[in-house]
Amino acid sequence: MKSVKDIMSTDVVFCSKEDSLYDAAVKMKERNVGVIPLCTEKNELVGVVTDRDLVLRGYAEKKDSTATIQEVMSEQLHSIAPDTSVQEASGLMADHQIRRLPVVDDGKLVGMLSLGDLSLEDMSNDAAGHALEEISERPEVH
Repeated sequence: MKSVKDIMSTDVVFCSKEDSLYDAAVKMKERNVGVIPLCTEKNELVGVVTDRDLVLRGYAEKKDSTATIQEVMSEQLHSIAPDTSVQEASGLMADHQIRRLPVVDDGKLVGMLSLGDLSLEDMSNDAAGHALEEISERPEVH
């Protein structure tokens, strides 16, 4: 059975919490990604910022592009170990309705796992499909 380390992306760009909203947006554009992990100088994962965070908590709240990422970053952080099975990873993504998952080894960022990574792997197509189905499911509106 394949593990996360077999299919994760390892060429990951990151920011610090002190970087600006503009810095994160530029890195997202350059890499064509929707999430940037936030790390310390020692590469320890401390959070993530998504394109949605930039829009909803940043620009829609009239924050300046020089505001720090810490002001808009996602507070709830989920990550996974590189030795975790692909199926377990897709289950975690489905359960928490997340499309991108930081991969952490001993507290340090070593990669990112996305639904795209899952879908490119033949053995994990079912896992990716299940995760996407769960993530895309809309809650009932009352």
